[in-house]
Amino acid sequence: MSSLKNKTVHGVSWSVIDNIASSGISFLVGIVLARILSPAEFGILGMITVFIAVSNSIIDSGFSSALIRKTDAKNIDYNTVFYFNLILGFVLYIILFFCAPVISNFFHEPLLIPVTRVMGSVLIINAISIIQRTLLVKKVDFKTQTKISLISSFTSGIIGISMAVYGFGVWSLVGQQVSRQLLNTTFLWIFNTWRPAKEFSKQSFKELFGFGSKLLVSGLIDTIYKNIYYLIIGKFYSAAQLGQYTRAEQFNMVFSSNLTSVVQRVSYPVFSSIQDESERLKQAYRRVIKTTMLVTFACMLGLAAVAKPLILCLIGIKWLPAVAFIQIICFAEMLYPLHAINLNMLQVKGRSDLFLKLEIIKKTIAVLPITLGIFYGIEFMLWGSVLTSFVAYFLNSYYSAQLIDYSSWSQLKDIFPTFLVSIIVAIAMWSITFFNYSVWITLPIQCSLGLILGIIIYETIKLPEYLELKEIAFSMIKRK
Repeated sequence: MSSLKNKTVHGVSWSVIDNIASSGISFLVGIVLARILSPAEFGILGMITVFIAVSNSIIDSGFSSALIRKTDAKNIDYNTVFYFNLILGFVLYIILFFCAPVISNFFHEPLLIPVTRVMGSVLIINAISIIQRTLLVKKVDFKTQTKISLISSFTSGIIGISMAVYGFGVWSLVGQQVSRQLLNTTFLWIFNTWRPAKEFSKQSFKELFGFGSKLLVSGLIDTIYKNIYYLIIGKFYSAAQLGQYTRAEQFNMVFSSNLTSVVQRVSYPVFSSIQDESERLKQAYRRVIKTTMLVTFACMLGLAAVAKPLILCLIGIKWLPAVAFIQIICFAEMLYPLHAINLNMLQVKGRSDLFLKLEIIKKTIAVLPITLGIFYGIEFMLWGSVLTSFVAYFLNSYYSAQLIDYSSWSQLKDIFPTFLVSIIVAIAMWSITFFNYSVWITLPIQCSLGLILGIIIYETIKLPEYLELKEIAFSMIKRK
């Protein structure tokens, strides 16, 4: 158990640093770009987000998860998947290239033709890097990935800001995205020793695709759902409104998506390594849920409390409409890491069939908020997504509970104390806004109050997951 804990803590430590390094730099770059560019320019890039995201999901085809789960994966397995990913990457880019005029006509935005064709190059670039990234994840080697993310994010940020300063407009956003993916792929090949051999196995492909195909369909459904808002807002509203939504999403991604990513990247290979030890798996699973949700609730509810002064301080009054979007999205996405942990368990146990079944049910339910967005407005759509997020949790946890005897009710009891503390702290932080101080005074007061009050409460009640996180934090500081 000690070895597993050390492996997990080491993986989490470097994965957290990786996310802070890459997403933190990207967030700072985004703030600078938001001050230079207009919401409409961000909206133009948002219009093609769903097409790039869906294509990337198809290219991976669930093979990464299949390879990570397979304990005896051989070189021929990696070679087979590599060539499949590469061919599919080229095919999808060609399709996207010739569909660019159709996408442009759909949104009534001529600039989308060249933007789509240039952004589409990331499909090929990402296809080349999938196996290299999978190998590092399988080894729980997030230290190497951290180095790569830091270099790529910093360099691409400089490229994007430089282009914006010289008046390239939306192309500065394209330049940042493409250069980041190109640098990331280049350094993955430099830092990793694996190289493809000229071999392809139909048997290996069939075996891996048997598991991965269901994850592919599940991933496609989930990817379309997550990005459908870009499509709906871009089609039925203006590019400027879509730009406001993309900014709100980026602020939420700093916490929600990064926490979810850390949990998925580390817990899946670690859980997979002990998939046949039921009691040990359950205990590890429980600890991950409790510690993850402590951080998630604190970050997401805290972000909702400081959203207005944060937006005004960082990117200015032209982005004020994004405040309401941020606050609603916080409530929808605060459960995302919990979704990820429960869904990871289905993959660990090899139940990709249940994974697919759940995605179909959840996304059928999600049609309602999407419809609300078309007829009643963006905020109605986002509030609908909050409701579907809670429904989705109970569906996800119902099936995973059966596999490891850890019910939804038990999960909720375990995370309720951290939710209660976080909501009390968030209300206290939000109440500062009623004093009508300058935003430059309000924001630091809110952040200081939240941090101090949270620590005082947790130190008083001695919650085990808080003490464990505290121990991990101190051990990381000592090592560094």
